Amino acid sequence: MEQLIGAAGMIVVGTFGCVLWLWISNAVLDLLLRKGGHLRRAGVIRPWLFLGPAVLLMGMYLAYPVLCSLWLSLKDADGAQWAGGTNYRWLAQDPKFREALRNTLLWLALVPAVTTALGLLAARLTVAARWGGLATVLILMPVAMSFTGAGVIWKFVYEYRAAGQAQTGLLNAVLASLGGAAQNWLSLPGWNNLCLMAVLVWAQTGFAMVLLQGALRRIPQDILDAAVLDGATPWQAFFRIQLPHIRGAIMAVWTAVTVVALKVFDIVHVMTNGQWGTQVLANLMYDWMFRGAPDYGRGSAIAVVLMALMVPMMIANLRRAGA
Repeated sequence: MEQLIGAAGMIVVGTFGCVLWLWISNAVLDLLLRKGGHLRRAGVIRPWLFLGPAVLLMGMYLAYPVLCSLWLSLKDADGAQWAGGTNYRWLAQDPKFREALRNTLLWLALVPAVTTALGLLAARLTVAARWGGLATVLILMPVAMSFTGAGVIWKFVYEYRAAGQAQTGLLNAVLASLGGAAQNWLSLPGWNNLCLMAVLVWAQTGFAMVLLQGALRRIPQDILDAAVLDGATPWQAFFRIQLPHIRGAIMAVWTAVTVVALKVFDIVHVMTNGQWGTQVLANLMYDWMFRGAPDYGRGSAIAVVLMALMVPMMIANLRRAGA
């Protein structure tokens, strides 16, 4: 009850505080500039009275954690003593970090490509089909699920029982019914990483499909009609007309899924916890920061590497938004 009262109080105080700030700042601006005839200058300054506090708070909210991570990455395990580049030298020599980096890059190479391709295929089929609405709902359902929930579900799909026992995992049960040998998929080298990636692809394909559906529907119909009159088949029209028109949407989907794949943690943590060669950077960072005796220096150094991998995608997004 106290938390509800506190939350309600913060909402009221925040709302009235914003209104009071806008009223006072506008009054001061009018008093200082309008009486002097500086109406144009007042028009330039006034929008920043609205945006300024939000920009300041967002800057602090975004910049402060980054600066803290950079600072802690140069400290020792307790974050008390200066360590310089020791943590980064450790990263260069640690085999578990190299494994996590290699797996993360593999996620970045495969998951966005497969997710975007499947989303594009689903969007193309559902836009034109009579049953497209029902198919859209079914494909979109996993998007509403948390990655933790998806990991739990797929862990049951990959469940393995020892030889002689009934296989309760869906995948192994199907293999056994077809005469194949059941496999412990989550500990099978190489395949286990692909099994984990399949979960994220399953969870994100609906997201990609919906965005690409909207892009396909925005293509002018008269262009498609002209292509049909010229003798183009549906797939020729798709590859030569529709695909070039939605290139921007495809890149947006690819970038969004890439960011998700780079930060993947929940699926790996729930299904393997980084064992059997499936470690990724986000899970390794969690292990060093919060498991056993925490090492804030090493955990922060891994966070800085994650941030460095994220920067090129941020720059690409900003350039596309500016264009």
